[in-house]
Amino acid sequence: MALTAIALNCTLKSDPAQDSSTDRMIGVLRDSLAKHDVTLSETIRVAAHDIKPGVTSDEGPGDAWPALRTKILAHDILIFGGPIWLGQIGSVAKRVLERMDAFLSETDDKSRMPAFGKVALAAIVGNEDGAHCSAQQLFQALNDVGWTIPANAACYWVGEAMGSTDFKDLEHVPNKVQQTADMAASNAAHLAKLLNQAQYPGVSG
Repeated sequence: MALTAIALNCTLKSDPAQDSSTDRMIGVLRDSLAKHDVTLSETIRVAAHDIKPGVTSDEGPGDAWPALRTKILAHDILIFGGPIWLGQIGSVAKRVLERMDAFLSETDDKSRMPAFGKVALAAIVGNEDGAHCSAQQLFQALNDVGWTIPANAACYWVGEAMGSTDFKDLEHVPNKVQQTADMAASNAAHLAKLLNQAQYPGVSG
């Protein structure tokens, strides 16, 4: 079964030409997913798009979210990538989560939200503590709006506190990061295949 993935890079850098450690971590997961016949079709640099503040799926003229929402929901797996700032996931990622809040009221006749049957992974980077806090924020919010979170779904790297080395600057991907990416990818692909074969039944009424 051919599966597809899409990645959101929630770096604070709006220029896609700027190097991003989040992009590199997404690339690690991309390569691991490819081992399970999952194709990453696109990585979206979220800050390069005008995503309006709000909690609906369309906040009016100029809002880039409706088109991005359509792209995201057309895939089986979402890689949700972002940096740690002040010990928590960055503001761009939070804007995306806020917009997904609309899923709560966009249910079908079985009370299933648009993200039901779709799997999410986290790609987190930073030069300070906060990876677990960021994963908690992402996974609780994503699960609330219908995404399915596999076991060991967070792939992260944090450098030395107050250090100057970024993930993108490392010559090699650390073994533990690679092992985590491989496990996350394997679990995500397995779960996505199962959900493709048998969607959540939902409830009536």
